Amino acid sequence: MTHSSADDRSTITGKRRVAFAVHTDADRLPDVAVLLRSLALTNPGVCEDVVVLHPGLPEDAFDGLRRLHPRIVTRRAADRTEAFRLAEYDTVIALAPGMVVLGDLGELLRLRHGVAAVPQVSYDADGTERRAVLPDGLYVVQRADVDDAAPDPAAGGPLTVLDARYDFLARRLRDDLPVPADVAVLRFTGPADAPGHGPATEAWRRFTMADEDFWAAYCALPGGRHPDLLALCAPPLLAVRSSLALAHTVADVYRRQGRYDEAVDVLAPVVADRLDAPRCQETLGLCLMALSRYDEAEARLLLAAASPDVAPRAFAQLARLAWLCGRTADAHAYARQGLSADPADAGCHAWSVRTAGPAQRGDGDDDTDAPAEQLAHVALFAEGRENAGDKVLPEAVRLCFGADTGPRRWYRQPVHRLVDEAALERLNARRGIVVGGGGLFLPDTSPNGNSHWQWNVPDDVLTRISVPLAVFAVGYNVFDGQLYRRNRFAESLRVLVERSAFFGLRNHGSIDRVRELLPAGLRDRVRYQPCPTTVARQLVPGWTDPAERSDTVLVNCAYDREGLRFGHDYGHFLAEMATALRRLRDRAEVRYAAHMPADERFVHDLRREHGVTLRVEPLYDMTNDAVRALYARSLLVVGMRGHAGMIPFGCGTPILSLVSHPKLAYFLSDIGHREWGLSVHERELGARLAERATAVLDDHPAAVADVHAAQEFLWKTTRSNLDELREIFNLR
Repeated sequence: MTHSSADDRSTITGKRRVAFAVHTDADRLPDVAVLLRSLALTNPGVCEDVVVLHPGLPEDAFDGLRRLHPRIVTRRAADRTEAFRLAEYDTVIALAPGMVVLGDLGELLRLRHGVAAVPQVSYDADGTERRAVLPDGLYVVQRADVDDAAPDPAAGGPLTVLDARYDFLARRLRDDLPVPADVAVLRFTGPADAPGHGPATEAWRRFTMADEDFWAAYCALPGGRHPDLLALCAPPLLAVRSSLALAHTVADVYRRQGRYDEAVDVLAPVVADRLDAPRCQETLGLCLMALSRYDEAEARLLLAAASPDVAPRAFAQLARLAWLCGRTADAHAYARQGLSADPADAGCHAWSVRTAGPAQRGDGDDDTDAPAEQLAHVALFAEGRENAGDKVLPEAVRLCFGADTGPRRWYRQPVHRLVDEAALERLNARRGIVVGGGGLFLPDTSPNGNSHWQWNVPDDVLTRISVPLAVFAVGYNVFDGQLYRRNRFAESLRVLVERSAFFGLRNHGSIDRVRELLPAGLRDRVRYQPCPTTVARQLVPGWTDPAERSDTVLVNCAYDREGLRFGHDYGHFLAEMATALRRLRDRAEVRYAAHMPADERFVHDLRREHGVTLRVEPLYDMTNDAVRALYARSLLVVGMRGHAGMIPFGCGTPILSLVSHPKLAYFLSDIGHREWGLSVHERELGARLAERATAVLDDHPAAVADVHAAQEFLWKTTRSNLDELREIFNLR
């Protein structure tokens, strides 16, 4: 797997970096192995770095630990205090070799302030009870709150007292007392098998096992398991305990990691043409489709569809596959078959509607008598109740080239559809091709084996495009910590840049990331082209700024790839937002702007957890003009989605961004207003958001003027690029 520094930009979004740390010598390594097994088996969805501090052991001494955990980081250290000085992490949970984890550590992972530990009870010679945190006890340290020079992280500062169950001393269980059911971390200060501590010893022995037994135990756990831990445990277990179920587990893990070829290699030999393994056939079909091996994928999905339990999902995927390959009638037939199996299946219903008639099939607008007068537009064309931003964006791109955005001037090529020989011929019949905008440099929304980004075009087809090609306002849309294999993407990217007459990316962060992947000779061809939604006031015919605005603040959140957005901090984010919104309600009506139905989870969670109710504005059901009008009339928009910032900004409305993705920080950096962004991980998010929003409302004319001034630079850049593009496309 090829990674670079482009893959991990956690400092951009402020995402909290969490690690466990343990200090050991060679004699205690077996105890560390017990600790790691217990951590994985009791907290199977947790997979943070484990920093192993040691006095200078050789690297191969840790091979056994690496068979138990995929994120072992070794660091030479004289003693345990180095755990409190790990500057590359924000939160460090310091453990000890004598510990076993017996319960959920979620509360510790969610802590955000100071230093937390369990004071232990001891007695003086006169029987006086004392409480003190022992030096080898469990600590949760927020790096921002400790002094590197202090050997004791709790010295001189307030201590958050944890419940005793997070550092429960086994020596308290004399006379074979049972381990209390709520104990999360059991700590042995002496031998784990000391006489008189039978139940505690048995708790420790549960995690003394061979590697193979550990892998099997982890793979057999119910519920959510972390894909990185599964990817560590399942493949070696499959090598020694081969089974169809385990092969499916391994393949599904590889699929979720984007390792589609490996998934096929694991599953295809064992599943063959078995009709009694529909879920295996389904997974195999999905992986083959992600590799653009469409004929093989279709055969596998048809085998899966023979099972009533899997049929609706399989037929929805068959409809998608047929549509990707340009077979709209087949796609509609597959969707109808899926609805026959389950009339309520949402996926089949969506594909049935999408492929029901010529105007909705997404075949392109190919009924013109003068194709040479058209531009081809390659983009994500959202339909139905899909993302409102993905509806507004394609129109904004077309408005850059003139007021006529309809089929007379434009031929539509959906970005996910395969560019085969027939599609190439249609594209080459046009005046030119515009690709974008949007975050199309993304590997996993609709994966394909041809490019490894969203445009489903093979290299050999791309090189045979004979008309001018412009990549316009595209973004590198990878999340913090989202790793993927990039060789095929880098090769496709090189061909794309070589072939393009214009190559413009929507922010300088994307420019930097993409340049890192290109040969030196091509890097200067990558230039800046802002997202056209950010200059809507300049593009929309007849635009006038609102004479009056409604007394409304709009809020938006996003939930796709929730773990990458929030990490362990969603509960914190929700509580802080409740605090901010209560304060904002004293100044304006607060409403919720849902770009798609899934966004409304915020409203439900906020009401359930904090009793705060918001009126929802369903942007996904609105026209583009209605979306722009709503944003233009609002006083302020607080948004997490990229286009929940860029669209209102383009309409002249002040924005504050809830940064959970690098693209929001990139945009704010480009316009010189980083202070308009707040990380969703910000410790005092509620107070800071309320303060900044209040400042906007206190002097709203000045805030609007700031937006207009920042927009001028984007419009100047866009106008200059459009002058060049009109020459390239020979537009009159």
